[in-house]
This record gives sequence, C-alpha cells and structure tokens, in this order.
Amino acid sequence: MYVPKRFAETRLEALQELIGSCPFGTLITMTTQGLEANHIPFVLKADPGPYGALQGHVAQANSQWKDFDPDVEALVVFQGPQAYISPSWYPTIQETGKVVPTWNYMVVHAYGKLRVIQDQDWLQRHVEELTDQQERRREEPWHVSDAPPEFTTKLMHAIVGVEIHVSRLVGKWKLGQNRSIEDQMGLMKGLSMEDDADALSMARYLREHERG
Repeated sequence: MYVPKRFAETRLEALQELIGSCPFGTLITMTTQGLEANHIPFVLKADPGPYGALQGHVAQANSQWKDFDPDVEALVVFQGPQAYISPSWYPTIQETGKVVPTWNYMVVHAYGKLRVIQDQDWLQRHVEELTDQQERRREEPWHVSDAPPEFTTKLMHAIVGVEIHVSRLVGKWKLGQNRSIEDQMGLMKGLSMEDDADALSMARYLREHERG
C-alpha cells in the first residue's frame, strides 16, 4: 500500500481500535491459481504480542483454506470510514479555485502466516466469541447457547477456523492532513452535513482527534 508519510498511522492502539470497530475484513492469500480473496469477520486477540492474532472461519467448501502458500504471508484488509470529498467544502476554492475532488479513508492492512484449525472445541469458542463481539451492544444479546446444541454442532462441522499471528500492521488515515487548517475545518463541516454513515463517522473522528 502506498502510504505518504503525512497519512501514515502508526499508533498500535489506533490500528487495533479500527479492527475492533470494523472487524469485517478481506482475507487475501496466494494460491496455486493466483491471488484469492474472501470477506469474513474476525476477532482480534491480544496474544501473541505485540500485534496479536486474527481469528476467523470459512466454509468447508471454500478452497482458500486448502489451497494457499504457507510460505507467503496472508493479508487482511480492514476498511474504516471512507467518503467522497467535494472541492466545494474548501474555503480555498474562493481564493484560488485550485481544488479538486478526492476520497478520504481509514484503512489497516494486517500481515501474517495463515494457520488452519479444525479442532471443534476451538471452533466452538471462536464462534461464541465472534457472536458475543457483535451482540454486546444489544439490549438483549443473542448467544450461541440459545440455539439447540445439536443444530450448532452440525453447523460447526461445516466450517474451518483460520488464524493469523499478525507480524505487522500498516495503517493509512487519509483525512485531509495535506490541507490548510481552514480547509480541514471546511472538510469537517461538509462531512457533518452529509446523509451518509461513513461521512458522519469520519466527521466525528476528526472532531474528536482534531486532525491538523
């Protein structure tokens, strides 16, 4: 990923926070047929340090867990808020007119060797953790144990676990850091007026962190 210095996000806590809030990642591996990508949710575990491990699962019928090069690191892409940026939001447009549209975004790339896990106890714990991770904000969370055990046990045999011990994290926060303070304020105001969840989320992030 091309990351200009001003857009590089290196704070581990910020990178892990994005993964935790946007856990639906794109798993990319090298296979005998070339690159393969699948889209699955992950749980980020604290160990092993310093970057932790990503745990997920794929269907038994998905060939990605069978056909991958164990000597080539897997890549998981986590996409945070992203939004189109209109030139009309920049005060600079009134002064010089030298503004163009762009796209701002927050993204994390996680690298590491892929491991396949077929242990049923591990899969049970993983599915419970993944479910609890997504249900925790609900007033009445649903739990895996709420379903009939024979039903969930049958489904467990239809999936395979995948785990990546993360060797490095690369973050890119493209949030208008290359613009003047006045343009950044205009950007924040423009995003705040959009009828779009990602744009509003990015505006909140900018307000909270006062990017400049």
